[in-house]
Amino acid sequence: MSPTAPRGGGSRRQGGTGGRPAQGRGRPAAGGKGGGKPFGKRAGDQPGKRSAGRGSARRMTDDITPAPAPPRRGPAPPRRGGDVHDPEGVRLQKFLAQAGAGSRRTCEDMITAGRVTVDDQVVTELGVRIDPSRQVVHVDGLRFSVDDQMVYIVVNKPKGVVSTMFDEQDRLNLADMVGPREERLFHVGRLDLDTEGLILLTNDGALAHRLQHPSFGVQKTYLAEVRGPVKRDLGKNLRAGVELDDGPVTVDSFRLVDSKPGYALVEVVLHEGRKHVVRRLLDAEGYPVLKLVRTQMGPLVLGDLKPGKNRRLTRGEVQQLMAAVGL
Repeated sequence: MSPTAPRGGGSRRQGGTGGRPAQGRGRPAAGGKGGGKPFGKRAGDQPGKRSAGRGSARRMTDDITPAPAPPRRGPAPPRRGGDVHDPEGVRLQKFLAQAGAGSRRTCEDMITAGRVTVDDQVVTELGVRIDPSRQVVHVDGLRFSVDDQMVYIVVNKPKGVVSTMFDEQDRLNLADMVGPREERLFHVGRLDLDTEGLILLTNDGALAHRLQHPSFGVQKTYLAEVRGPVKRDLGKNLRAGVELDDGPVTVDSFRLVDSKPGYALVEVVLHEGRKHVVRRLLDAEGYPVLKLVRTQMGPLVLGDLKPGKNRRLTRGEVQQLMAAVGL
């Protein structure tokens, strides 16, 4: 998976030059039947009375900001009050360009179209400056950052490797998969000694916590090899819930991937994080696991990364992980 930063090339400002914000849908067309009061109407105006003239109309609307055009993915609604502008900061469009959102002109178009939020407040003015070290910026719901100190690495853990960054018994561990590093990395989720697949290493504590906590509902996908044939109601039973010694467990989805005489490959998706939960679930239904691989965590996919190898996440993958846990 190689998600890319949201594109803004298809959105252009309306109405000529000067950096004026794009007109939203809140202003009724001249002479038409608007659903609400027209912009610029003052208390005491007589119904049906026409404006005094073009110059007067402009003065009446000088201090009124048109409603932003509806965003593609619906970023957070604007928050009343509060000022996100930091006179000592960097221009918002420059920050977005540096963060990989697009060219400077494309970023300007995204701002004026109402697709950008700073601290959950929609910003449509091009003169706004921000402090990236303390303010949070989203475009179409995806967070953008230029913090080079944050590290995000996906590892394909082989069988026989311990899911820790240090092992007192001197067994192969995750640190051996990435080599010596200056940063202190957390591993997101454990895999037992015999389970292979996707593990995320990062120094982003907030992201690591949310990805692992079951309240955020981040799904994990596993491929399990079991003895076949598989009974037809296995998926139904797993979705209904299986009682284990530490309480009931339900899966989010189940499907049969492949079946041959004496063999079956099944996919199990769940957001539980209990120890050996997939193995225990299938064993309780009479299908001891022969081989188990975690292939996906939320939007992050293992893909064709070979066992024992690692790679840095793309900016788009980081953004999608953050969006999945509400950062």
